[in-house]
Amino acid sequence: MDHLKQWKIKDVVLMQSGELLWEWHEKETDRVGAVYSCTKSILSALIGIALAQGRIESVEQPLSDYFEEIRLSADERKRAIKLKHLLTMTPGMDWPDFDKPYWSMKRREDWISYILAQPMAHEPGEAFTYNSGGSHLLSAVLTKATGMSAFEYAQRELFSKLGFRKPRWNSSGGISEGGAGLHLSSLDMAKFGQLYLQRGNWNGEQLLPESWVELSTKFHHKGLLHYEPPIFGEYGYHWWLSDKAHNGAADCFFAKGYGGQYIFVVPSMELVAAIRKEPEGKSKAMLSKKLFFEQILSVLPVRLPEQ
Repeated sequence: MDHLKQWKIKDVVLMQSGELLWEWHEKETDRVGAVYSCTKSILSALIGIALAQGRIESVEQPLSDYFEEIRLSADERKRAIKLKHLLTMTPGMDWPDFDKPYWSMKRREDWISYILAQPMAHEPGEAFTYNSGGSHLLSAVLTKATGMSAFEYAQRELFSKLGFRKPRWNSSGGISEGGAGLHLSSLDMAKFGQLYLQRGNWNGEQLLPESWVELSTKFHHKGLLHYEPPIFGEYGYHWWLSDKAHNGAADCFFAKGYGGQYIFVVPSMELVAAIRKEPEGKSKAMLSKKLFFEQILSVLPVRLPEQ
């Protein structure tokens, strides 16, 4: 386990076939900690639940239905933004890589106004630009649609049913931070991955529509498939996708947070892995993926789902 400490890995939780397979914690016990952009995948699940409940009409719904600033925009490209464009990071806003305006947004008193004021650079759906501001707009949409913050809605519809232990979610102006801000234990991260592996079903209750699990974890854009180092992949609805040809090990989808926080789901092996690492930047984040693809997967037997 020495290399785990050398790589500044904090927590590892493995689940296979619905059972806890192995766990390791630097501090010997699991703790609640920041998951950074893994938050986006949880937000995607909440959007799916709200759609199923009829609180949100459709992913084709125009963003202008929720924000007058969009409806009154002189730029027809901005008026054409739909919810699906936010989910796939393709709204067309001028949002330079890599998420640089996020830090400027964080310094503002009104995050929503800042995001909505950004000019357009592309037609919606045309170009992928990693945009935590768009995720925050989705959180605001969820609040407008449900009358609850994303955190309150998650507590009622998801976290309490999954048995999460004291989750926290940062907010600004009453809106849960859509792009980051969620704090979970590593076991709860793994439980969330397990929910997706089980196609939205938990203890016999369909918490999340199976159709949304399929839709949100399928290819929608090439995303950052060719980014180096290869810590990303293709993009679904706020989930990353990576096939065996890309990662050299197995087809999977994953949630990724700054500095090496991951929730990996490998359906062919009935496997879920939650890995947390001390953030040290993008290059060191590769150590979490190295641990998973080169070490964990190399020692686990392939376990195909029953037909």
